Amino acid sequence: QVQLVESGGGLVQPGGSLGLSCATSGMYFTINAMAWYRQAPGNQRELVARIFSGGFTNYADSVKGRFTISRDNAKDTLYLQMNSLKPEDTAVYYCNADYRTTGGLFSSWGQGTQVTVSS
Repeated sequence: QVQLVESGGGLVQPGGSLGLSCATSGMYFTINAMAWYRQAPGNQRELVARIFSGGFTNYADSVKGRFTISRDNAKDTLYLQMNSLKPEDTAVYYCNADYRTTGGLFSSWGQGTQVTVSS
């Protein structure tokens, strides 16, 4: 099973930048894709950005051009660089991994990290 631990959240002013990290540990055969989701109070959890094993990425329209997802395979770590932050980016950000073990396909979630954009 894959364990995910996010870090890097906090308070930032509008227009500022923040970087999130997600450390991966555990036993798996391959990770097919990793992603960042977010959930604001009263809203459903939504996809922010995803990166596939081949390096292909996709982003929510609301963050295109401002956020960048990347992955360091050697360190088993996922990143999200967030620039030009807006108050509407305020949410709990979750790391997600879709992976394969000898037992089949699974999905794991981190515990979440709070990002607050406010002056």
